[in-house]
Amino acid sequence: MVTTAPYGSWRSPIGVEDLTAGSTGLDAVQVDGDDLYWLESRPDQAGRVSLWTRPFAGGEPRELTPGSANVRTRVNEYGGGEYGVRDGVVVYSDLGDGRLRRLDRDGTVTVLTGEGDAWYGDPFVDAGRRLVVAVREDHRDAAVAEHGEAVTTLVSVPLDGSAADDLDAVTVLAAGADFYSTPQLSDDGRLAWTEWFHPNMPWDSTALHVAPLEADGLGSVEAVAGGPEESAVQPRWRGSDLVFASDRTGWWNLHLFDGDSVRALHEAEAEFAEPQWVLGMNPYAVRPDGSLLCLVVTDGFPSLVLLDVESGELTPVAEPGTGADGLAAGAAGSAAVLTHPDRPAELATLGTDGTWTTVRTSTRQAPDPALVSVARDVTWPGEGGVVHGWYHPPVNPDFAAPEGDAPPLITLSHGGPTSQSRAVFSLSTQFWTSRGYAVLDVNYGGSTGYGRPYRERLKGRWGIVDVDDCANGALAMVEQGLADRRRLVVKGGSAGGYTTLRALTATDVFTAGVSSYGVGDLEILARDTHKFESRYLDGLVGPYPQDREIYVDRSPIHHVDELSAPILLLQGLEDKVVPPNQAEEMADAARAKGLPVALLMFAGEGHGFRRSETIVASYEAQVSFLAQVFGFAPADDVPVLAVENLA
Repeated sequence: MVTTAPYGSWRSPIGVEDLTAGSTGLDAVQVDGDDLYWLESRPDQAGRVSLWTRPFAGGEPRELTPGSANVRTRVNEYGGGEYGVRDGVVVYSDLGDGRLRRLDRDGTVTVLTGEGDAWYGDPFVDAGRRLVVAVREDHRDAAVAEHGEAVTTLVSVPLDGSAADDLDAVTVLAAGADFYSTPQLSDDGRLAWTEWFHPNMPWDSTALHVAPLEADGLGSVEAVAGGPEESAVQPRWRGSDLVFASDRTGWWNLHLFDGDSVRALHEAEAEFAEPQWVLGMNPYAVRPDGSLLCLVVTDGFPSLVLLDVESGELTPVAEPGTGADGLAAGAAGSAAVLTHPDRPAELATLGTDGTWTTVRTSTRQAPDPALVSVARDVTWPGEGGVVHGWYHPPVNPDFAAPEGDAPPLITLSHGGPTSQSRAVFSLSTQFWTSRGYAVLDVNYGGSTGYGRPYRERLKGRWGIVDVDDCANGALAMVEQGLADRRRLVVKGGSAGGYTTLRALTATDVFTAGVSSYGVGDLEILARDTHKFESRYLDGLVGPYPQDREIYVDRSPIHHVDELSAPILLLQGLEDKVVPPNQAEEMADAARAKGLPVALLMFAGEGHGFRRSETIVASYEAQVSFLAQVFGFAPADDVPVLAVENLA
């Protein structure tokens, strides 16, 4: 029997606890010999990450790292590249002390790097040469005092543990650039890597270099690709040839360097790589037969293909809309963490017959397919041209809205802002759509997945283009009868939180806002953020302090008197990317003006929430907040959030 009830008040079988209970983050898949490796993270263990393995051909998965280990790194704050494996030798970073450790097949753990304030990432293991090459970020006082910030280098670390007593008992292979990533050592001893300098981000301008690895360091360094207007990233050796992604054509296409020249493998208006926010990304994998297993994004739409290097031909290897969060290949076969538009992500292997076999799923129980809201591709006009987004309609087979009603709309502004929203299943999205909310996931100008020109729409215009694109997208959904003009929510985290706060102070489109660890004061962000993003705003806003006037003008904290709607602020107390004082100042300013506001601060959380209790509390707060603002009783039995100044 179908019950008629207002949108937003529908009872959903997807409970708040389901967002964490039984959920497992799957990441960083690798294939080594006959074995499959991957990382698992669990909110019910405070977000702890552990390394797992099983035989590629089948068998019972087992956890490799000890229960005390947290396989993460803080390089660039966002981490990634937490472990490497070759010939059965695993090297991983433990978040507890930042040191690298070797894990042998018999379970023996050997510390490889010295104790101190340094972090490591992107370890490339060479078991034959008995070393690991990694990115090191040195935060020791002397290094910071000399350079004004943490010092990033490429280092070679012996695998025998002989450097465990001294942080400096390693060989520095490359230094002088502000950032390094993706060291890759060929079988004949040539090292490839990517580097870049302030104020560029790795999607703006990088250099791709190759040099022979010698006994005391590197030999003559050769520049392969990159430049002021080129992002050359993700090098991988294919025998003696080097494959990499470059956006020299305006799109991240794959190229091959044969030692003499560079050629494109398949030119297309499509992206074969993503913005390098973290280390250890694997948008493609080199297979033993020389073909490449690739993730390709065309107009924001993902597909998995095999790329024949000689002919450039693409062959699909998965149903349309299937994407991946990391690809791997080895002698035993290929693997990926697959994403889908209509069901949760899964770790899977690719058989010789072209079929995928599930190894692990990201949730113990997937929702009933009848309950799933599948994303629809939507576009609308923007100042810089067509704007892209994904619309998720409200779906719940047990409920219907009263005749003539339109649903409340949650407009999502993704983080980054140089990132993208994808048409993939998300339980958090289904949480809202199954309660009768529509969700618009906006790929505003500046997002990736649509080529470099689309990405550069945001240059110098952060806080303008993104805000306009989100506001116009919400209004476009209203015009099409897909949303209720009186109930438009804007929601986002980090950079998306900034867009949320800015949209509430620079427009009158939205009637409620939810900001998670969002930027309220651009000046504080420019002065007080971490190394990786310390010059990011040069391109998004302008050089600071020269363009201080622009920073002030675009900071929501200075326009709180123009706040147009109630606001919920969610913030981690240990956030190093967006300091907690930004949320506190925004809440204080709203209180001083008598505006509706609620602020929740979470101990033990950084930039992004990992603990199950935090995630549950934040969603309970959002359910209560929106129900109070929009004037209906939620179906969920959640604590009533105290919203100050809400009449």
